[in-house]
Amino acid sequence: MSERFDFAIVGAGIAGASLAAGLAPHGRVLLLEAEDRPGYHSTGRSAAFWTESYGGPQVQPLTTASGPFLHQHGLLTPRGALTLARPSELPDLAAFVSEFRALGVRVDDLDRAALELRLPGLKPEWVAGAFEPDCCDIDVAGLHQLWLAAARQGGAELWTRARLEQASRTGGAWRLSLADGRTAAATVLVNAAGAWADPVAQLAGVRPLGIQPYRRTVAQLRLQDGPPADLPLVLGIDGLFYFKPEAGRLWLSPHDETPSPPCDAAPEELDVALAIDRFEHVVDWPIARIEHRWAGLRSFTPDRLPVYGFDPNEPGFFWFAGQGGFGIQTAPAAADLACALLLGQGPGAVDPEPYDPARFR
Repeated sequence: MSERFDFAIVGAGIAGASLAAGLAPHGRVLLLEAEDRPGYHSTGRSAAFWTESYGGPQVQPLTTASGPFLHQHGLLTPRGALTLARPSELPDLAAFVSEFRALGVRVDDLDRAALELRLPGLKPEWVAGAFEPDCCDIDVAGLHQLWLAAARQGGAELWTRARLEQASRTGGAWRLSLADGRTAAATVLVNAAGAWADPVAQLAGVRPLGIQPYRRTVAQLRLQDGPPADLPLVLGIDGLFYFKPEAGRLWLSPHDETPSPPCDAAPEELDVALAIDRFEHVVDWPIARIEHRWAGLRSFTPDRLPVYGFDPNEPGFFWFAGQGGFGIQTAPAAADLACALLLGQGPGAVDPEPYDPARFR
């Protein structure tokens, strides 16, 4: 006979682990992970930072509301974020600054002289910037392990190598069949499967939402002279690159978004070359060598906002997916919001309506 749970969560990355930790005190929780260990895919490949502007104005409430939790648990290290603009991009930069200041985000205007102080070797084409002093690096592994430990302490069970093969709902319960032959039953099935969110829905007979995974590439560079220890996260207002220091090296991305099926993503040499080319148009820092490269998948809904809530046509199926590249920096607030919805509690610090799956019906 199958073990019975109140909540079965598919996916044990940051999303699934945060929900398991929040739900464990309120019911019996099963956390299903298809891989040998949780966090193998997007969670384990993130160059995560906490930046209130990242993801856009409708994501900002989740990021801002997540800050106190991340600070309280010592998971943030001050970094600062610097967004660069060329002369033709000055209207875009001004709109960016105005929009986020209106939301209460601290953003400072920088002219060329101020840019040179923060970014030595900057190429002449970059004439202005916006600086966000509150941007921080996130200890992703620490955050993930914090929630996995809290879930275990609360009594949640983690099953690894537990790929979902079939899910059917009868009599108010989901019957779950796994690839290794194990079975389980649960009152609520939570879809926190990241890039696999739509396939998981289809396995459960739920209409997919059009969640598309995109490949994102990162290269680790050794520079001849650096990078500077106090270098901020550097981004282009055009969204075509970002780079940041990490343990004496530089992590660089072309900010690529190449549509991909759900998979164990691998970097393409063309994307690495593109990242290098864009970097060399920003600063004149010689590259000694490329030490490492990797890729991960970021998954977006059609409107590029996350989806949190019960499916309108299948009330026992809960969506917790589509977090794009901002899933880690928004994770504490997203988990609080989702747990409140799952437990039938009142709204908290963030309005759930923009993220309701019913918007796609």
